[in-house]
Amino acid sequence: MATVTEAPPPLSPAAPETKPPRKRGRLVPYWLLLPGILWLVVFFALPMIYQASTSVQTGSLEEGYKVTWHFATYWDALSDYYPQFLRSVLYAGSATVLCLILGYPLAYLIAFRAGRWRNLIMILVIAPFFTSFLIRTLAWKTILADGGPVVGALNTLHVLDVTSWLGMTEGDRVLATPLAVVCGLTYNFLPFMVLPLYTSLERIDPRLHEAAGDLYAKPVTTFRKVTFPLSMPGVVSGTLLTFIPAAGDYVNADLLGSTDTRMVGNVIQTQFLRILDYPTAAALSFILMAAILVMVTLYIRRSGTEDLV
Repeated sequence: MATVTEAPPPLSPAAPETKPPRKRGRLVPYWLLLPGILWLVVFFALPMIYQASTSVQTGSLEEGYKVTWHFATYWDALSDYYPQFLRSVLYAGSATVLCLILGYPLAYLIAFRAGRWRNLIMILVIAPFFTSFLIRTLAWKTILADGGPVVGALNTLHVLDVTSWLGMTEGDRVLATPLAVVCGLTYNFLPFMVLPLYTSLERIDPRLHEAAGDLYAKPVTTFRKVTFPLSMPGVVSGTLLTFIPAAGDYVNADLLGSTDTRMVGNVIQTQFLRILDYPTAAALSFILMAAILVMVTLYIRRSGTEDLV
């Protein structure tokens, strides 16, 4: 018997050759990043390099300054103005704590209890941004004026006796004292605390609160175990956005304080614009930046979260 062999299957057509992706398409993200990179280089990196070179120069405005790598300027600036550095950290830290104490309940109210009034309260929170920083600070000179209703109420409640004992005020006077500077810092930077807190609290799923209630958790326990831990990114972001600009601020200390409440920002301004000692001013700026960078790094690591709002 003859065996019938099956014919081999027809060959499938060859797949079309795929062309490799064009290199131009790969470069599109980099071209999109280029404007931002140029902005950072021109307005951030170059001024930083210029200030770094200024901090190691010697000379005078008449004779001119030359780069002589005089690093002793840093030590001289720190040894001469360390009280202003400590005062800046103290004032900024006090204002940050007050902003957190005042801002957290407000952000919690907006996120969970405001209802239809949420938008109105948010507008009131950001309303100070509608006016200039200078006008807002000058308004506090009227609010805390001697003989005004605020000072009179504090005297009636004997609050000024306690603040005088703490060294925050002097007698019946609030202006030109540390308390006035801290009040100005707290008011001006409070929105920077409320907004990140609100954003973080709004992300919390309400069902988690319901689950905690089903497990017979009290409201205090729910806040301590659920709400506050989940809002830590907002707490960290808000405290950083408040402390960093407050530490370098000079407007509040200049308008609401006195020579005894000068912060490092006031010293830098004076060195740059009045004394015209540019190396010392640049060295002070870099010392302040380095100190804030170290404190922020330790704070973020200590807080246990890097998920910032």
